[in-house]
Amino acid sequence: MVRTLQENPDDATHWSTRSMTKTTGMSQSAISRIWRAFGLKPHPVDTFKLSSDPLFIDEVRDIVVLYICPPDHAVVLCVDEKT
Repeated sequence: MVRTLQENPDDATHWSTRSMTKTTGMSQSAISRIWRAFGLKPHPVDTFKLSSDPLFIDEVRDIVVLYICPPDHAVVLCVDEKT
């Protein structure tokens, strides 16, 4: 499964068993077995990824202001989103 380590699919950031199935013609179960045998996990990300959202900077500023100077009687919640 050299492709798993050296390439990314055209329409995604990492391989899934479904996308690999479409590309190679192998079954999803075969791909799962191969990935398990070699300890391949194409979905975990070990590095920070900066958002490509054009409003990202503005949204970060809004959130930081809420934490630094919250309005009276405000509740600020944080939800961690998995990539």
